[in-house]
Amino acid sequence: QRDTVDHLMKKVFQNYISWCRYLHLESNIKIPHDASTQQPELLYIGLYLLIWGEASNVRFMPECLCYIFHHMARDLYDIISDRREESFDPPFRREGSDDAFLQLVIQPIYNVIHNEATMSKRGTVSHSKWRNYDDLNEYFWSKKCFKQLGWPMDPASDFFADPTKTKNDIERHDHSMSRRRMSKTNFVEVRTFLHLFRSFDRMWAFFILAFQAMVIIAWSPSGSLSAIFEPAVFRNVMTIFITAAFLNFLQATLEIVLNWKAWRSLVCSQMIRHVLKFVVAIGWLIILPVTYSSSIQNPTGLIKFFSNWIGNFQSQSIYNFAVALYMLPNIFSALFFIFLPMRRALERSNSRIVRFLLWWTQPKLYVARGMYEDTCSLLKYTTFWILLLICKLAFSYYVEISPLVGPTRTIMFLGRGKYIWHEFFPYLQHNLGVVFTIWAPIVMVCLMDTQIWYAIFSTICGGVNGAFSRLGEIRTLGMLRSRFEAIPTAFGKHLVPGHGSQPKRREREKEDKNLHIDKFSDIWNAFIISLRDEDLINNRERDLLIVPSSAGDTSVFQWPPFLLASKIPMALDMAKSVKKRDEELRKRINQDPYTFYAVIECYETLLNILYSLMAETSDKKVVDRIRESLEDSIERQSLVREFRLDELPQLSAKFDKLLTLLLKTEEEHDTTIKTQIANLLQDTMEIITQDIMKNGQGILKDENRDNQLFANLNLDSIKDEAWREKCVRLQLLLTTKESAIYVPTNLEARRRITFFANSLFMKMPRAPQVRSMMSFSVLTPYFKEEVLFSTEDLHKKNEDGISILFYLRKIYPDEWKNCLERIKFVPKDEESLKSRMDEISPWASYRGQTLTRTVRGMMYYRRALEIQCIQDKIDIAKLDRQRTTTSYQEGGNIVDMALAIADIKFTYVVSCQVYGMQKVSKNLKDKACYLNILNLMIMYPSLRIAYIDEVEAPTKNGTTEKTYYSVLVKGVGEKYDEILERANLKIKIMP
Repeated sequence: QRDTVDHLMKKVFQNYISWCRYLHLESNIKIPHDASTQQPELLYIGLYLLIWGEASNVRFMPECLCYIFHHMARDLYDIISDRREESFDPPFRREGSDDAFLQLVIQPIYNVIHNEATMSKRGTVSHSKWRNYDDLNEYFWSKKCFKQLGWPMDPASDFFADPTKTKNDIERHDHSMSRRRMSKTNFVEVRTFLHLFRSFDRMWAFFILAFQAMVIIAWSPSGSLSAIFEPAVFRNVMTIFITAAFLNFLQATLEIVLNWKAWRSLVCSQMIRHVLKFVVAIGWLIILPVTYSSSIQNPTGLIKFFSNWIGNFQSQSIYNFAVALYMLPNIFSALFFIFLPMRRALERSNSRIVRFLLWWTQPKLYVARGMYEDTCSLLKYTTFWILLLICKLAFSYYVEISPLVGPTRTIMFLGRGKYIWHEFFPYLQHNLGVVFTIWAPIVMVCLMDTQIWYAIFSTICGGVNGAFSRLGEIRTLGMLRSRFEAIPTAFGKHLVPGHGSQPKRREREKEDKNLHIDKFSDIWNAFIISLRDEDLINNRERDLLIVPSSAGDTSVFQWPPFLLASKIPMALDMAKSVKKRDEELRKRINQDPYTFYAVIECYETLLNILYSLMAETSDKKVVDRIRESLEDSIERQSLVREFRLDELPQLSAKFDKLLTLLLKTEEEHDTTIKTQIANLLQDTMEIITQDIMKNGQGILKDENRDNQLFANLNLDSIKDEAWREKCVRLQLLLTTKESAIYVPTNLEARRRITFFANSLFMKMPRAPQVRSMMSFSVLTPYFKEEVLFSTEDLHKKNEDGISILFYLRKIYPDEWKNCLERIKFVPKDEESLKSRMDEISPWASYRGQTLTRTVRGMMYYRRALEIQCIQDKIDIAKLDRQRTTTSYQEGGNIVDMALAIADIKFTYVVSCQVYGMQKVSKNLKDKACYLNILNLMIMYPSLRIAYIDEVEAPTKNGTTEKTYYSVLVKGVGEKYDEILERANLKIKIMP
């Protein structure tokens, strides 16, 4: 569609169009008038992408790519508009060569980059001696690149001057190629403590001027802030502008001094700007003191000299007029600061008039123009600092400065005392040495205590903002349990895509709530299973944390067992203590919603299991009678009168034995097991009808019964994973008497669970569907680091006699136990561990700085996208409720499509530079690294490995020359890697 192509063009050429406007160039993206298709647009896009793809390291210089594209787009337009037809020949094309673009365009620029990198001597040389990518790219921010560089690019241009050659080398080999190397165009650092003032000059100026004004006001006769309205005090306060002029002069001087090393690289306009700022600063430093002296009555000394010099201009108004002129630029800056959209528009403007007006305040730059926050953020930021500075200045005035004025006056008017000890300033009048000693700490505190006030205000504002943003909503496992019921709703609000603009009805809201719970269960289970795969939790903790796959078999939502742990034993104790009314029992159970959920779930799950075991209709009728009697008594509120609830613990113990026996059963045709199960069921029914029910003696009597009760059982369900999971969950609910408040016990597992739950309550935009999200890629650089710890590495002892495996077992004892439980292995001694190193080695590698650990962590992104994409595509209500990979695959084509979308949206490439050499190496360690990387590709089919392959090829001269190829491979089958792409790197690079 045309809209799609237009959108793609705007995205691809956004920087190019901006660059053309900045340099006042006409864009060379021209569409012929007779073009009826979108082929020209696609050709321009293809041209730019081809340039970018062939650019090698030059792609780190985006404006350089714009320069190349600008000229090649002009040639492309001539071709598609049939101006040159077959006679057209690109200026950089060489006959019989298919790499002319690389050799004539990219290679010269790459050589400049390489030579500058050589000049740096691996970063040991001062950065003012060599140019980086930014310096080289800034060369294309002005039109001089068109005049000096040209097209085709002139090899004799100063841009291509070799910095590694000395002047003598150039003169000796080629006089014609003598040229001046382009100097560094970016910031050149001069390390000095004066940067403390230069970088924060406005802050220092404000503090110094504020301190001066506060001292003048405090020194007034009244000493109150209202004294500023007195003419004499106000006139003295106005001297702060003279101080400001001096500080401005100091700043202008530092700008010239600290930029001296970059002076040669500055353009003429920048030099003029620095010089004019220095001259203007000197001018104000003279004008303000002279005009101020005219306003002093009965002047003396130097002020009297200036007053006589200016003659008839003795008036306060001339100083006020000078101050107004001096403040005029600052007033305009304040107005632009307030009207932020106007400031942003002016800075982003490419108009020569606007650039000339802004020339005084800031240098001409292509990047970082108009990069300001929105008005609301600016208002909050300004309010924060205004309140902070008001508190800081008020504290400084009333606590630090004002109380010190009186003692200072007393000390100054005291006579010089005679001291026995040595005096540092014995001849200073008015005891100025003592005054300096007293005031020096106060001055330092006034200048430096802003950071204390900032810490206080940032803590308060950060806490308030965090509370409103719901940061740290869940900090402990206890808070997780109390808020867990709200987590599915928060999950649906942020991570489940919306249903469009259709209004929601009550039925739709209820349906959405159930859907959110189902989808949250999928994500939660995948999250918990990943914790078990990483051995952060054991099997019991996994069973306590996971949501059952049989959700939907009960009338209440089946929460994770760790929320329901000990609820059934507590409910049994409640039932034993209640003797009179059902209302009291119902009230006590309903006090804790999780207790209510546990009771209902246990009751309905028990019925489900019993019905699944019974093959005879008569047996099911017995259970039906008991169920009907129980439900009728509950409806008539006579449960306490008709049932002996204190016998329920005995029934719970019988069900525990029954569930244990069912879980141990492996074969459904085992006669012995059937007999044991039948006996347990008979005992259970006798306990219910004789011990618990007061009127249940007749339930087991059946005149038409031909055989014994529960003699014929159906054990076909014991191989059903969902059914066995249901039995495990029921047994956990019945037998777990201690609270699961410490589940999980591993600190890392706790941190991940609380972080996952807490993140759902934060303010975030609603997630779109996976197919609508932005694609992203991850690149991990790898050279020769460890991929997977070998058996020798794990058992090799250091000088202290400690091996890596021994160390990891001591550091992670709980995770080591979980690993042994997962692989179902109980080691007898250290030697027995070597028989299972294929499973132990990954466990150790996941706890070290290895590539295996990095790849597993990154592939979690793809796993998350898979689950989310499946949830977007499949209606959960129509799926099998078992949330495993196998059940998802039953979705057929939908799941395949979801996996394909996940591959499109996420790409992970590991750049293994020496993978090709390791592949053919005879070194055992290198070969092991190659095999481990290959195993990673096989384990993660979407993983891609990129490397540089070296091939020696014969030349026309009879010698051999190394040719470099960029190769991209993936894992295939169980033993091989397949080459997806192989590109000849014809540019002469240094891999």
